[in-house]
Amino acid sequence: MIDCQVSIVIVCMNNLKNLYPCLDSIKMYTTVSYETLVVAYLFSKENLDKLRNDYPWITIIESNEIRGFSENNNLALRQAKGKYSFVVNDDTEMKMPVIDQLVESFKYCPSNTAIISPVLVDLYDKVQFCGRPPFTLITFLLSLFHIYNKKKTIYVNQEGIFKSYNITGAAFLIRTDVFKEVGWFDERFFFCPEDIALSTLLNKSGYSCYVNSNVKLTHYEGMSGKSLSLIMTATKPAGHRGSLIFYGDTNIKLAIVRLISLIAYIAKFIYHRIRGLVNHYPNVFYILSIADKNCIMTCFSRKTPKEIFKKFYNKLYDK
Repeated sequence: MIDCQVSIVIVCMNNLKNLYPCLDSIKMYTTVSYETLVVAYLFSKENLDKLRNDYPWITIIESNEIRGFSENNNLALRQAKGKYSFVVNDDTEMKMPVIDQLVESFKYCPSNTAIISPVLVDLYDKVQFCGRPPFTLITFLLSLFHIYNKKKTIYVNQEGIFKSYNITGAAFLIRTDVFKEVGWFDERFFFCPEDIALSTLLNKSGYSCYVNSNVKLTHYEGMSGKSLSLIMTATKPAGHRGSLIFYGDTNIKLAIVRLISLIAYIAKFIYHRIRGLVNHYPNVFYILSIADKNCIMTCFSRKTPKEIFKKFYNKLYDK
């Protein structure tokens, strides 16, 4: 017996400032039956106690060791009771009944539909993601040199409910039985491209992904100004290693992507170091250059994305 229609899954890394508006908006705009599973990732005791007191209606799943996006979400997804699972970032806020309308959208889609996503917009209502096209080795390599923008979409002018190919992991509604069937998120990927891997697998397995362009969700990613966190020096190389695994699925492809990405990151490192010397925000370009250097070191590594993250994350605290 299904106890609820939707299981809402949110991973939060000890950031109540992000999480609270997200939870408040869920409560305000959602009328279908639902449960809310919050993965409290590396939470302080103070924040954990505060979250329990302020939101007694959520289920908190503690995650107290280093885990990536896939692993953390899977902790909650394996407990999901809903017919659908709504995976959503903590830095999002609903300004309309997003979940209700996505559930309703399934009625108008083919029976093989696995996912329906909202349109993600920023603080100023500018579209971030409106569906995503297939990604190939060629488009990935072009994106390394900023010749191809992975955020640009061929679907941006579509109206109503339309078929996409890939999704973004920031927000999507998926049939829980299908998610379980394909093994949830692939935990080989620590920080990208687990969402591309998921939707690519679904398409290859005969399922479809759709977007409802009338449903918008505000996503505050990148709204923090010019400051960057040093954590990027660990997440970026981990993400790069994940891309090597995904796009380099044969020995020949892997050799190509390793060589070209090495060239790309050497160029990026030089560019960011020079910009750091002449720009008014040297700390930003310093962080970017360190992340580039770590990606260079990752190009021919055999370590897993998680091992790579731990390596560079631990370096931040060795000083």
